[in-house]
Amino acid sequence: RGKDWIVRQRSLIAITAALAAGALTLTACGSRDDDGGSDKGNGGTTVVIGVDAPLTGDLSALGLGIKNSADLATKIANKEKFVEGVTFKIDARDDQAQPSSGQANATTFVANKDVLGVVGPLNSSVAESMQKVFDDAKLVQVSPANTNPALTQGTDWQKSKKRPYKAYFRTATTDAVQGPFAAQYLYNESKKRKVFVIDDKKTYGAGLAATFTEEFKKLGGKVVGTDHIDPDTKDFSAVATKVKNSGADVVYYGGEYPQAGPLSKQIKAAGAKIPLVGGDGIYSADFIKLAGPSGSGDLATSVGAPVEELPSAKEFIANYKDAGYKEAYEAYGGYSYDSTWAIIEAVKKVVEDNDGKLPDDAREKVTEAMQNVSFDGVTGKVSFDEFGDATNKQLTVYAVEKGEWKAVKSGTYTG
Repeated sequence: RGKDWIVRQRSLIAITAALAAGALTLTACGSRDDDGGSDKGNGGTTVVIGVDAPLTGDLSALGLGIKNSADLATKIANKEKFVEGVTFKIDARDDQAQPSSGQANATTFVANKDVLGVVGPLNSSVAESMQKVFDDAKLVQVSPANTNPALTQGTDWQKSKKRPYKAYFRTATTDAVQGPFAAQYLYNESKKRKVFVIDDKKTYGAGLAATFTEEFKKLGGKVVGTDHIDPDTKDFSAVATKVKNSGADVVYYGGEYPQAGPLSKQIKAAGAKIPLVGGDGIYSADFIKLAGPSGSGDLATSVGAPVEELPSAKEFIANYKDAGYKEAYEAYGGYSYDSTWAIIEAVKKVVEDNDGKLPDDAREKVTEAMQNVSFDGVTGKVSFDEFGDATNKQLTVYAVEKGEWKAVKSGTYTG
C-alpha cells in the first residue's frame, strides 16, 4: 500500500529536498549479473534478513515490491562492503495476507540463528500475530507498510500511549495521521460535506475508517451512512445502492485494493457518480485496473512524499531498474528498502561496537541499536521515536487521472 504533480507545493518540495540532500550512501547499481549474495571477498559471516509479505494472492503486487526492494538493499550493502566481514541475504516468506501464516513464518525466522532482523509484514492484522513471537526472541522487526496505531502505541492509544513491543518498528506513518489527513483534504480542499463510510472489518481498514470519521465530523462534515463489506466477496451491489440513496458526495473506504476497485466500479454503476477515497491500502496500480474507467477521480492517501519526486530516491529507482526485477516496487518499495537498510545499519553498529564481529547476543543488540538508527534513506530521513514509529510523518493525496495515480498534494496532518 511510492508514486506529476497537479498542485506543486514548492516550499514542501524544497524542504523534502533539503532533508534528502545528505542523500544516499548508495553508489552501486547492484545489477543481477553481480552475485551480491555470495561471500566473495566480503568475509565469512552471513546475516539473513527475513522478509514476510503476501507473495501470492490478491495483494501480491505490493508484497513482491516489498521483497524485491529488500533484496536490492542487501545487494547494495554487499557490493559496497558496507559492514566489513558481513554478507547479507534475504529469506522471503509468503504470508498470503493471513495472520496464521505470518505467525508461522515468524516462528521459522526465530528458529534460524542467522536471521538478525525481519522486514514486513504488509498487513497490520498479520503484524498483530507476529509481534509477540519476535519480541520474545528479541528479534527486531521493521515494517514498511503497517499503519495501525495500536501496533506501536497499544490498544488504548487514543487515551494513553504505551509501547507494547520493544522489537517492533516501522518506516510507514500511522492511521492516527493518515485518516485525519484525508478528512482535512476532503473537507478543506475538495469541499466535501457528506460522506458514506465503508470498511472491510479488518484491523487496518476498520482502524483507518475510524480515525477518518472522527476528524471529518470534527471539521463539520456529516456521515450520511456506514456499512461493512465482506472482503471475500466481490458483489457490492447492495452497499452501492445504499450509497446512491444516501445522497453522499464522497465515499471513504477503509480497506485494500482488491475490494476497493470493484466497490468503486459498482458504486458508479449504481448511479452515484462520486469519488471513492481510501488509504495506502488502495494505492496500487491494480486498483485502477479493477475500478475501470469510471474510477477516474478516485483518491488515495499514501505514506510519505512521492518517491519519484525525492532526490534521494533517484538512485533507488535507477538501481531497481538495473537489477532487472520483473515486478514494480509499488507503494512500499522505498519504505521496504529503508526498513532493510535500517537493519543493516543496526548490524553495522553492533559489529563495530564488538571489535568487528557479531556478539553472541547479536539479536538483542541489533534490536537495541535500532532505536538510535538514523540515516538519509530513499524516503527521506529515517529514524524512530520512542514508540518505534517513523519520525517522518509525510503523507500524499493521489488522484486517478488518465489511468494513472497522480500526486495532488503532499503535507503532514496538523492535529
